[in-house]
Amino acid sequence: MADEPIKITTDILIAIRDDISSFRSSVEQRLDRLEEISRKQRRDAAGMLVMMRATAGDFDERVTEVEEHVAALEAREH
Repeated sequence: MADEPIKITTDILIAIRDDISSFRSSVEQRLDRLEEISRKQRRDAAGMLVMMRATAGDFDERVTEVEEHVAALEAREH
């Protein structure tokens, strides 16, 4: 009987240790997934920035062409 509380305490401590171990593993998996998602989002953001700059450059060229055409038409009128 005297050994019974020690065995129960030991079993409880072992169960707690196992729970902590599985919790750590779960947290590590979550952190790995977050890091992976973060890297993917950084790559996506960099790609969008490149596309945005290219689009802005193309738009600027088109606006310049329109301004030149307008200036040419105004010069003809005068």
